[in-house]
Amino acid sequence: MTKRSQISTPTSAQLDSAAWIALLFFVASVQLSIAVSAILLTVVLLLCVAKTTIAGEFPAVPSFFWPLVAYSAWTMVSVVYSPKPEISLIESKEVLLFLVVPAVFQLSRGRRATILGTVILTVGAITAVVGLVQYGILEYDNLGKRPLGSMGHYMTYSGLLMMVICLAVSRILFSAPDRVWATLVLPVLCVVLALTLTRSAWIGACIGVSVLFVLKVKFVLVQNDFRWLNRAPAAGAIIFAVAAIVVSLAPAQLTDRVLATFDLQDPTNRDRFVMASIGAEMVRDHPVTGVGPEMVQERYADYRPANAVNATNPHLHNVPLQIAAERGLPGLVIWAWFIVMVTANLIRQLSSPPTRALAAAGLAAIASMLSAGMFEYNFGDSEFLMMLLVLVTLPAAAATTTTK
Repeated sequence: MTKRSQISTPTSAQLDSAAWIALLFFVASVQLSIAVSAILLTVVLLLCVAKTTIAGEFPAVPSFFWPLVAYSAWTMVSVVYSPKPEISLIESKEVLLFLVVPAVFQLSRGRRATILGTVILTVGAITAVVGLVQYGILEYDNLGKRPLGSMGHYMTYSGLLMMVICLAVSRILFSAPDRVWATLVLPVLCVVLALTLTRSAWIGACIGVSVLFVLKVKFVLVQNDFRWLNRAPAAGAIIFAVAAIVVSLAPAQLTDRVLATFDLQDPTNRDRFVMASIGAEMVRDHPVTGVGPEMVQERYADYRPANAVNATNPHLHNVPLQIAAERGLPGLVIWAWFIVMVTANLIRQLSSPPTRALAAAGLAAIASMLSAGMFEYNFGDSEFLMMLLVLVTLPAAAATTTTK
């Protein structure tokens, strides 16, 4: 009986392999289905727990995971003081997604991190083709009906495309072995992002890619390797030519959307200013614990001024403001601690050539999240959050070359 039990008990290595396979499917599913990704993440976590239990070790986590733990704890404090704790508690389940960090860190060590990056790019390319079909054939070509891939909302879809673009450009600039595939998929990713008509994602992608080019120039100057700069004029000319062609051939919906960005009378722009004032008043009235998770929409009417465009809004379309309004200023400080810690970790990984492309992609993802997050509450979007956590954890995982 004992011998048979020993034979049937999986080893730590077997559980690691099973968890790794589950993680591959989980990362692929993030851009395809929230339900499937949630199920697969649960499987990954259970396998990780079983693996660490058999190995008799406490799982290691990167340093930036601890601010997420503190953020989760403070979220529970905000739930307690919420006017509707039961609703706030249910809607706070998003903090469970922070467990993506230890799972990816434990299972994606060494070369596995690069493989996951390739999976993200490949699935991103597939969803971009879906977006092209939706726009060109199914007539998802107006503000009321935009390309959304397999996501439930075009904002989620555009946010994911934005981060995949950052990963693709990072590979092109910093990883010669992985450059070809990234170069092939980048054009379709950019075209479909433009067709989503999502200005916040446009801004985020531009900022993220700009960060990558600044990093590239920095390394060129530090290493005195000016071969890349010799190709810069030609690359700039090509980019300018492509941009000119795109602008000249762009559909009216796209150019109108760009011009609307600078129109202060545009209803969307006006409502953003109103939401900012409402959020500031909520923080003023509830500076410590906020109005409670998922309570902004509940309390919106209490603060809504006469010049507001919409009767209500599900959130304030601004990450720092939403966090401060929901969880109070301590919650915002803890979130900022996470941003500082993860950025410092990524900067350290930049110094190592094997992790440079992943670290640069992680920094670009943070930059794009922050810039797009001034106009959209992307940190509260489950699919977006999972992708962000994967991208910022991969460099730290890649730096650990042994897989237990």
